[in-house]
Amino acid sequence: MTKKDDYQRTITYGDSALNYIKSNRLPAFPRNYELWYSYASGFNLSLNRSINKVLSRDGSISSDEVERIYNRFLSPNRLGERIDEVGEKIAKEVRQLAHNLDHGNLITEEYGARLAKALQELNGITGQEALQKLILDLIKVTTETVESNRQLKNELMSSRRQIGVLQEGLEAIRYESLTDELTTLNNRKHFDKSLEKHVKEARSSDVPLALMLTDIDHFKQFNDNFGHQTGDQVLRLVALAVKKNVKSSDITCRYGGEEFGIILPRTSNEEALDIAEQIRRAVISKELIKRSTGENLGRITISIGVAFHKSGDTPMSLVNRADQALYAAKRAGRNQVKQETLPDEPDITVTMS
Repeated sequence: MTKKDDYQRTITYGDSALNYIKSNRLPAFPRNYELWYSYASGFNLSLNRSINKVLSRDGSISSDEVERIYNRFLSPNRLGERIDEVGEKIAKEVRQLAHNLDHGNLITEEYGARLAKALQELNGITGQEALQKLILDLIKVTTETVESNRQLKNELMSSRRQIGVLQEGLEAIRYESLTDELTTLNNRKHFDKSLEKHVKEARSSDVPLALMLTDIDHFKQFNDNFGHQTGDQVLRLVALAVKKNVKSSDITCRYGGEEFGIILPRTSNEEALDIAEQIRRAVISKELIKRSTGENLGRITISIGVAFHKSGDTPMSLVNRADQALYAAKRAGRNQVKQETLPDEPDITVTMS
């Protein structure tokens, strides 16, 4: 989007944040502003649910509650602390696993030594009573070794299960750090990392790469008219349309408030434009009905800008051209796909249905 669009959208979020601070009579500390700005933008669904729960219960929210919610959802150290906590648990399990293996090796070595000693004693035995005693001793040590190995096996299986659970926890943290909770698409952090990776691949391997930026038309007006909850449903609808119309190798991300970024590795220009048009058609084909009232809310439209990798491109230059194409689609009337203007070629617009 353009700087003007960014200004209008972010100023709206900022004004809302200040209003929330004033209405709840909270100090205008930077972290309070950050929390309410995040609430107004709707990026952190869990944070919004937590705040809404308190507001619904108490009618307002205290500084202590704000601090608790901030520390839970926005603190810069939150993910790092969780990773450290899980890492410590994994390290503890690995240490216990190593201890159990050492103990098992010791038991096996002692059993081997006892068998070797018994073999030596067997050569010198002449009486039946001494032989019987040796056999009973071997039975006892064998039974003890079998029981110790059984316990070791159970402990190893338990450690394996626990480490598996902890690994799943780490994967969940990783997923959370790279995923937009509202839409379940990848987040901006994942977009930036993925685009950098695929621009490098396109540069080194000379394979095609396309980038789409999409924006929901008149989303602020829709939010103002029907409320944030309905706006959230619109975001999910568009995200679903995006996911259903891309390849498994494509990377779909929530790029901004109502903006989505789609990275299409190894995708030709023609194929990228076809995919963009499929997404546009999928979105406009859905008629929105408010379940609680049966009210027809009309249809949602999106504008899409498409850019293609060129020699010498950086992630930023590719994003800028896709953004320019998106703005051109907006200027041309919205609800259409516009590709970047190529040298010596006229603008190409995919006509709307």
